[in-house]
Amino acid sequence: MPKEETKRALIVVRTYPVPDALGIESSCTAAITDRGEWLRLFPVPWRLLKKHQQFRKYQWVQVSIRKAVEDSRPESYRLRPDGIQIVSGPLSTANAWRARKDVVLPMLAHSLCCLTKQRDDQHYPTLGIFRPATIARLRISPANPPNWTPAELAMLRQQHLFVEAPERELEKIPFIFRYEFNCAEDSCPSHSLMCTDWEMGESYRRWKGEYGERWEKKFRQRYEEEMIHKNDTHFYVGTVASHPHRWIIVGLFYPPRQAENPQRQLF
Repeated sequence: MPKEETKRALIVVRTYPVPDALGIESSCTAAITDRGEWLRLFPVPWRLLKKHQQFRKYQWVQVSIRKAVEDSRPESYRLRPDGIQIVSGPLSTANAWRARKDVVLPMLAHSLCCLTKQRDDQHYPTLGIFRPATIARLRISPANPPNWTPAELAMLRQQHLFVEAPERELEKIPFIFRYEFNCAEDSCPSHSLMCTDWEMGESYRRWKGEYGERWEKKFRQRYEEEMIHKNDTHFYVGTVASHPHRWIIVGLFYPPRQAENPQRQLF
């Protein structure tokens, strides 16, 4: 078994949770270490953590981890849930997110096309961030099935001796959110990637409760119109363990657009 390590890292991504056979539910989390390295942390049963360990995005944390032996992706580490220590509040969004940019932008890749070529040549990286040249649209389609399967419900309802289940059972988001975009490459074939960002899932849940069947208008205003026209939107991406050549968007980085940034347009 790999030796346990302690690393200091900035949490930058948390995906919407899914049922987990080993721990009721879990979320894939990505972080950047203080040495400028990517970390993929799993499983992270965020809702099951003690309150003082429930980190937020853009907080520095100290984590106890081991290199994952069941996951060949080089950035993947198993997190010891009781080995989380939050060491700072969320980095400020002042000055156009300068404090966050200072950590995140040194990790910036030129494009998804470049990340894919590098991964195909070297089997690395399987995590990254880039700025799409143009975002065409946000596609929203029904999930199939729209509810948890019996096997998934069994995971959510399993009993653990030392883990207390959340007060509310995890809700499945009955839609798939997918961004269509082009890279800053002349040869880019265009891309369509599913987005599993926790923030989008929570926005759907909140606005469905507030607006009922009119939730989509508010959702598109936030995650389509503003991401295309108002924000300097970047995509955090990662590969899927069971499909190592498939990328998904695992998070959004969206500081306000500044005057020198080119205007994005709809196709």
